[in-house]
Amino acid sequence: MFTDSVELTVSSGKGGPGCVAFRREKFVLNGGPNGGDGGKGGDIWFKCDNNTHTLSHFQRKMHIKADNGRPGEGSNCTGKSGAKKVIVVPPGTQIVDADTGEILLDMTEDGQEVKFLEGGKGGLGNTHFKSPTNQRPTYAQPGEKGETRHIKLDLKLIADVGLVGFPNVGKSTLISTVSNARPEIANYEFTTLTPKLGQVNIGDYESFVMADIPGIIGGAHEGKGLGIKFLRHIERTKTLLFMIDLASYRDLKEQIDVLREEVAAFSDKLGQSKYAIALTRVDIVPPEDVKALVEGFIEMMGLKPTQKSEFDFDENLPYFIQESVDETLGYDREKPYFIVPISSAINKNIEPLKYALFNLVQSDRK
Repeated sequence: MFTDSVELTVSSGKGGPGCVAFRREKFVLNGGPNGGDGGKGGDIWFKCDNNTHTLSHFQRKMHIKADNGRPGEGSNCTGKSGAKKVIVVPPGTQIVDADTGEILLDMTEDGQEVKFLEGGKGGLGNTHFKSPTNQRPTYAQPGEKGETRHIKLDLKLIADVGLVGFPNVGKSTLISTVSNARPEIANYEFTTLTPKLGQVNIGDYESFVMADIPGIIGGAHEGKGLGIKFLRHIERTKTLLFMIDLASYRDLKEQIDVLREEVAAFSDKLGQSKYAIALTRVDIVPPEDVKALVEGFIEMMGLKPTQKSEFDFDENLPYFIQESVDETLGYDREKPYFIVPISSAINKNIEPLKYALFNLVQSDRK
């Protein structure tokens, strides 16, 4: 089961109490106090692990506690410290204060470990309180209490490219074609119910991560369809690929306008992300209609078809791609970086699409 948000209470361990004890040994006079200190309470740590992909294992855990420290003992023996509690979360997990909404930690890298709550200190034993005027102290310190926080864990998947489109436009088919992801694919809407990640390999040593989220429909920000809650999983991406279905009963302009509006309604930052457009399912549209549909869409976006680019797109199909400008200005963010007709079913323009997306990803990594 995919779970991307849970609420928890976490508590570090309490310090053990100090010991009140006196030396009692044959032939030793006036042994004096020798009560040891209490052990330190266990800490709460968070650890990021690539082998974890969901927060479902927290669903039945309402309160996670570290061990308390053990009491001190005689002969100046310190009590055993409480074991630390390590909470393992998937990459992309934010630890948020449930009361204020403040982001306390952001776990993004595999192997990252962060101490979240400090365990309480152990109390001092009575040996610390002896003095010339109090040679037989009969008290010791109690251990300090641990810390407790009410938190929320929010999972936001980490990807380089996020796929955005209406239901059943070919997002799952594309990600299964270009990556190692194997989502469910069927000829009905809302086949994808949970986000999926796939690694797209470019040659032997380069790759980028693509995220597929459930389809969006008009009014999603009002709760229609699956809503827009899954858009959080592409909130970290810097490149969006809007997928527009050439064979849909929906108008092409309506599709791109609604998708961009819904993304902007969810997050201003996401709405300002650079984007590209893939016109999908060209294999279903009659060949004589494809060219007119693609050219009409490009012109509707206020652009002109490109004659040639560095990417090996099919010369028989029109497309648009921005010419790169100097590094200071970058690309025009008001326009799509490219508009390309594709078909995952017959592998039309899929390879050049991978390289065009990788080119955008690389521009963010520099």
